[in-house]
Amino acid sequence: MAAEVTIVAPFLVMLLVFVGVVIHRGVDARIRVDDAAHQAARAASIERSPAAASAAAQSTAASALSSAGVTCASLLVSAATGGLRPGGTVSVTVSCKVDFGDALILGVPGGKTLSATSVEPVDLWRSTVNTGGQT
Repeated sequence: MAAEVTIVAPFLVMLLVFVGVVIHRGVDARIRVDDAAHQAARAASIERSPAAASAAAQSTAASALSSAGVTCASLLVSAATGGLRPGGTVSVTVSCKVDFGDALILGVPGGKTLSATSVEPVDLWRSTVNTGGQT
């Protein structure tokens, strides 16, 4: 019995470590997507026009995920800029399909779509462009 335990124990430990790594990767990716949504919403909230806000959200989310080491098979960033006025809010949703293909041994699906939404207020005291020539 002792010989069997001695032979099987290292494999069980390796399996537990592998499961821990896969779980950590999933949790880390979730945190990174949440952070990217927050950064993208903040970047969108300081822009002056809805088009610029959407573009800023897209580029900021892609940059945040890239610098965090998260590779998305597909990245979708949608910004709700209807409240882009002093005192309003901007909402950004980031969806990232993360690849877990190297963990297929454990029965983990090859990819999972993670999504996060963040809402940021627009500064109440920021200046706005007035069509009368004053700012």
